[in-house]
Amino acid sequence: MTVPGLIISAPASGTGKTTLMLGLLAAFRAHGVTVQPFKNGPDYIDPAFHRAASGRVSYNLESWAMGRDAIAGLVAQAEGADLVLAEGSMGLFDGVARSGETGTGASADIAALTGWPVVLVLDVSGQAQSAAATASGFARFREDVQIAGVVLNRVASPRHEALVRHGMAQAGLRLLGALPRNPGIEMPERHLGLVQAEETPELDRIVAEAGAFVAAHVDLGALRALARPARISGDWRMAAPPPGQRIALARDEAFSFVYPHLIEGWRRAGAEILPFSPLADEPPDDSADCCWLPGGYPELHGPRLAAADRFREGLRRFAQTRPVHGECGGYMALGAAIVDREGRAHRMAGLLGLVTSYQKRKMHLGYRLARLHAPVPGLAAGARLRGHEFHYSTIVEQPDMPLAEVADANGDPVPETGSRRGLVTGTFFHLIAEAT
Repeated sequence: MTVPGLIISAPASGTGKTTLMLGLLAAFRAHGVTVQPFKNGPDYIDPAFHRAASGRVSYNLESWAMGRDAIAGLVAQAEGADLVLAEGSMGLFDGVARSGETGTGASADIAALTGWPVVLVLDVSGQAQSAAATASGFARFREDVQIAGVVLNRVASPRHEALVRHGMAQAGLRLLGALPRNPGIEMPERHLGLVQAEETPELDRIVAEAGAFVAAHVDLGALRALARPARISGDWRMAAPPPGQRIALARDEAFSFVYPHLIEGWRRAGAEILPFSPLADEPPDDSADCCWLPGGYPELHGPRLAAADRFREGLRRFAQTRPVHGECGGYMALGAAIVDREGRAHRMAGLLGLVTSYQKRKMHLGYRLARLHAPVPGLAAGARLRGHEFHYSTIVEQPDMPLAEVADANGDPVPETGSRRGLVTGTFFHLIAEAT
């Protein structure tokens, strides 16, 4: 592929990767540069922000769950763009202990696979020349990963910047920019990370200000000149078969977590997506041959979902003759009830006996490898799936048959096996790809 690219990464989460990424996307777009965004890892929130800032769909590149050919096919979607920017996840080298399809899930795996150089974002609050030691260590950690330059974040003053610049020069590291503290462009957060793009009323302002801010403090020309074409490219590979020919897809603020590459793959296979809104009390389209409820935040909308009688009755009628599947939040909404933080139980669809609670929050996080005991829409019993789980709910009741045998990235069994009852199935993990 001829489109040059870079990876925006950092030593850790919370250092300002997303702020820089959105600012770069907006700044280049304002200068007439078409940028194709990507996101490393199983993140379903950042890509929506990428799309808002760039005007192009942002795809997840996932080395633990996706094969090399699948990643190459996604990389090829950049054709027609002028530049690729891929946002990393966590720290550059952070992944799981055991490799999956092509790696451990670390951003460094994608850097090595594609050959895209890395722009390292450093939060230099509380340090000066020592920041160069961190950057220098990152530059030497893996020979197959190139650190092309550094952008400083949360710089306190011109004197502070001068000290850090001196350290970078001593270490022979290229400094591409220095961002002062700017709380006005920080994105609102909640327990799963950033608040969703569609829930951010000031998103246009934040993106525009981030673009102007980054353009004023980062050498865009020097940064773009460091980009290099990817070593890999290929044809689109479908991650998993579409769940049906006509798919009723729940889509609103309560149900929005679905990976863009899955939706694109379904469409390329000829499937038709029929969106509906449970929060607007809409039932699934009766002409659909399956129904899919993605993850999201149903716990934040308990009263509205409990009062959505038209949605609930329509879904029940649908499930009598056609398959229905839910992931994470969608799985919980298929259950009997969700208990919120205050201990109030909100009635859900009742198609499964699952009762979940947020009263005592417990984080469930990590990759999942599942083998299906029974079919789900588009996938037969025995299929092996790779996905990711991230939620804070606790199972109170789960009386139905288990859907799958589930393990984490280390191969250890996971008790959240999903559920099945009749034509209704659900899992806590979000499907990324069918395992090879």
